[in-house]
Amino acid sequence: MKLNTAIPRTESSILATNKVLKNTYLLLSMTLIFSAMTAGAAMALNLPHFGPVITLVGYFGLLFLTTKFSNSSLGLVFVFALTGFMGLTLGPILTMYIKAFSNGHELIMTALGGTGVIFLGLSGYALTTRKDFSFMGGFLMVGVLVAFLAGLGAMFFAIPALSLAVSAMFILLMSGMILYQTSEIIHGGETNYILATISLYITIYNLFLSLLQLLGVFSGKE
Repeated sequence: MKLNTAIPRTESSILATNKVLKNTYLLLSMTLIFSAMTAGAAMALNLPHFGPVITLVGYFGLLFLTTKFSNSSLGLVFVFALTGFMGLTLGPILTMYIKAFSNGHELIMTALGGTGVIFLGLSGYALTTRKDFSFMGGFLMVGVLVAFLAGLGAMFFAIPALSLAVSAMFILLMSGMILYQTSEIIHGGETNYILATISLYITIYNLFLSLLQLLGVFSGKE
């Protein structure tokens, strides 16, 4: 009897995990496309940079609402509101790179390609090996917090060297986050596809910006 009841439970768990994984990647693809559209709209309208205060308030406010309503249909609305807003904040940054560097378009495409390769490579590794990277959780959370605070310091006090160090740190941290977040979905640590999507989206967003900044410094042609 015990053996018979254990088998359906295991199969059910596998099916649930696969469903979360499928829904996460489907929603992630849709949000990335929507974010690209809002970024393109911001560039076409030549919108100015929102500034750190509006950006942070908008980001954390929409992130809070997305998390709060993650178990309802409203969660999907706030997912697109958040990713659309982040696309709007990205547009002026991309415009700045295009205007500041003669190879601005090349830098953006290289950063985009690099982000895609890193994400697909690391998530593919986690999916195929099915290794448990949950042990990285604590280290990554502390690292992201330190990098975030350092980034704020570099922005408000205009310290270029610190800004570069933060970008390099974020590339490493976001690479680790891809492994960790994918592992969480595979092993049932994350069962909400809305929260999983937002986590991966933010990781990809930060990875792209960090790569773009480093490329601008070392490969940009004014």
